[in-house]
Amino acid sequence: MTPHAQRGSGDRPALSRLTGVSAEAFAEQHWGQRPLLSTVAQRGEGFSDLFSLDAVDELVADRAVRTPFVRMAREGAVLAPARYTSGGGYGAEVADQLDSAKVLSELADGSTLVLQGLHRTWPALAEFIRQLDADLGRSCQANAYITPASSRGFDPHYDVHDVFVMQVHGEKAWTIHDPVHPDPLPGQPWSDHRDAVAERAAGAPHLQQTLAPGDVLYLPRGWIHSATALGGTSIHVTIGISSRTRYDVARELLAELAGSASLRRSLPLGASEPGSDAARDEVEATIAELTAGLAAPALIDAVATRLGASRSPARAAPIRPLATIDALGALDAHTLLAWRPGLQARIATDGTDVRIELGSTTVTLPAEAAEALGALHRGDAWEAGSLPGLDEASSLVVARRLLREAILVLA
Repeated sequence: MTPHAQRGSGDRPALSRLTGVSAEAFAEQHWGQRPLLSTVAQRGEGFSDLFSLDAVDELVADRAVRTPFVRMAREGAVLAPARYTSGGGYGAEVADQLDSAKVLSELADGSTLVLQGLHRTWPALAEFIRQLDADLGRSCQANAYITPASSRGFDPHYDVHDVFVMQVHGEKAWTIHDPVHPDPLPGQPWSDHRDAVAERAAGAPHLQQTLAPGDVLYLPRGWIHSATALGGTSIHVTIGISSRTRYDVARELLAELAGSASLRRSLPLGASEPGSDAARDEVEATIAELTAGLAAPALIDAVATRLGASRSPARAAPIRPLATIDALGALDAHTLLAWRPGLQARIATDGTDVRIELGSTTVTLPAEAAEALGALHRGDAWEAGSLPGLDEASSLVVARRLLREAILVLA
């Protein structure tokens, strides 16, 4: 387990660090239902190890960040990239690199800076997001919002995914209103209900709270929110969590039923007439076939498998290619190796081979390696020459292959 993740409870450590309550209490009382405020006073720790004002300056000044990993907004309107980016100069033929002087000018005029995809660009947050992804069984991502004093970045709106808001610097006043469109799907943005959102935001709020450094606010998708910085520059990190719904289950069921020749058959020409008897007959016949097909136990098992496989995993911990090449050259029986953190894989065996299924690629080894793979996949660290179920020579061959395929890393 990683140092950052260990700060929370051993039971889903990243989640407990955000909520300050047990995973069971969060799941039963808040997940997808209602907001949760968790203060630094309640939890006893903040997030300075994950992100900070200095981290923002480093990303802006030294990391050559480009769009779409950055955007800026002012009073609810997104700014044109040319207002805060410029060319990379000689030897870097790009036109959209973050320009620190332009960023300074826009921030001084009251604009909000948004650093997007920090789970890909800032190591401490990447590590934390990998653990949160595992804790929730959902794909997560992180953006930072840097807002000057007394400025509002975006109009009242709702998100189509659940979020955790982590205040890391300064203070920000949040206003939360009940949903006008509960549990929105990804294709149902707040702008589809713009007037209703504005009307609800003009009324009495469900919650008004000023977040101080270390405070966290959980908002289920659909809850309307807006925020204003107070007293100085405010920085908060928003962690977005992908939604999984019964609508997703229904889509997977239909995808599985694509194997039905009857459902793939073209409709009769007469069924193209709106409201015709032929159209109604086809709808009724389709419902009957769906009802019969959906009752098959094999379909339930297949779709349950598809749901797990269809989730986009968090990005695995990055590999250091040159250090790995050196390690391959120096590998001996006592080299300590472990599964690459955050690497999602399915291990399957047919008695002859054992397969490590990594989404787009599959690594195949002799079946004798199954015990060793199981032990490594559980997260245990092993010496390269002592993998369980293998003699030293075979263990070294397997260890070298898995290190070469970026499945194992130096422990």
